[in-house]
Amino acid sequence: MEKQIPNYLLAFENKQIDSKIDQAYEILKKCTLCPRNCEVNRLDNELGTCNTGKRAKIASYGPHFGEEAPLVGQRGSGTIFFSNCNLLCNFCQNFDISHLGSGKEITDYELADIMLYLQDMGCHNINLVTPSHVVPQFLEGLKIAARKGLNIPLVYNTSAYDNLETIRLLDGIVDIYMPDFKFWDSKASEEACDAKDYPEKAKLAIKEMHEQVGRLQLNEEEIAYKGLMIRHLVMPNNIADIRPIMRFIAKEISPLTYVNIMAQYRPCYEASAIENISRPITKSEFDEALKIARDEGLERIEH
Repeated sequence: MEKQIPNYLLAFENKQIDSKIDQAYEILKKCTLCPRNCEVNRLDNELGTCNTGKRAKIASYGPHFGEEAPLVGQRGSGTIFFSNCNLLCNFCQNFDISHLGSGKEITDYELADIMLYLQDMGCHNINLVTPSHVVPQFLEGLKIAARKGLNIPLVYNTSAYDNLETIRLLDGIVDIYMPDFKFWDSKASEEACDAKDYPEKAKLAIKEMHEQVGRLQLNEEEIAYKGLMIRHLVMPNNIADIRPIMRFIAKEISPLTYVNIMAQYRPCYEASAIENISRPITKSEFDEALKIARDEGLERIEH
């Protein structure tokens, strides 16, 4: 099978990436990259909810073998964990990164070198973890890396709390979108993330992602090179309201959508003090979540 050309390489060759970078940095002057719409001037290092100014900040990077099988393969997914977050769930397992901002600021050239380093290590893709608040910065780094020979798929690994306009800006750049769909219930998302509008924003963003890249496609080695992958973390007491999430995916996206139903919830950060989410999930809760996904017609379920 002929090697697939990543979207961003085509955008690099036809110069479209340049206009996208310009548009993205223009947004930073009065930042509305995500639905928080803080409208701070991040180019002057004014800080909004994500606590990130002009430069991106990273916590760690390297081959990751704990991601979904189509990303990991034999040589791992080349993950780059960006510090800080625009959603800030009160149960976050990586709260030291998302809430406390552990990590260091890097330049666009340093980010490009990290991408190339991960490719040189044999990673199957570049996996940008929590990138919603650093779109201009990773686009600039991506352009530099493409010029230096980067040629593996780009994964946008997000909470799905993304503005539709930002996702549209990434059309023709991202190869694989991997959003969470965390909550259907707006009250739950308000209590967990102070984001009452999360369900509506996630639905719009995920529809656009699917429109851009379609269902997940694998090469002859069963490694993903294009498409949509959706994650759902099963929560205690079904506070996320899983059935309408699975119904939405099956009916309004596609029953062939790759969906990972995840069982690893545990009460972290502030969750131990919140009654409804202060315990891990039970086996029966997880089994019920899988049954619901199947009952709603999804045909490509991982767990």
